[in-house]
Amino acid sequence: MKIIKDDIEIKLEIPGAILRQKTDFGDATGLGKISGEYFSLSTGVDTTPLFMGLEGNLCQCPHWGYLISGQLTTTDAEGIEEIVNATELFYWPSGHNVRVNEDAEIIMFSPQQEHTHVINHMIGKVKE
Repeated sequence: MKIIKDDIEIKLEIPGAILRQKTDFGDATGLGKISGEYFSLSTGVDTTPLFMGLEGNLCQCPHWGYLISGQLTTTDAEGIEEIVNATELFYWPSGHNVRVNEDAEIIMFSPQQEHTHVINHMIGKVKE
């Protein structure tokens, strides 16, 4: 299965961030359905306030992905930071926040149920 970026539904658009999610994008045995996601994020975006209220105030969904362009820093529950640079594949286990160091384009694959819950939580935070 494949999909063009512009055909992926925009789930959240706020200044500095566009989050797209294609649900039913495959099945990772043991994880249920997965979604394919394409995020466009501007320098300075920080997920910390959007994850407030989730367990540990962190994204509780694992992600596998590829950073097309830009640079990101993830922080896990222990406060350990990892920098992800353009053209790198990544895996983020459950329990993380993300800060955008340079405008970024990201492709991710995530367990659909868990990440839809996180995205819906972020949508609710934006509406507060």
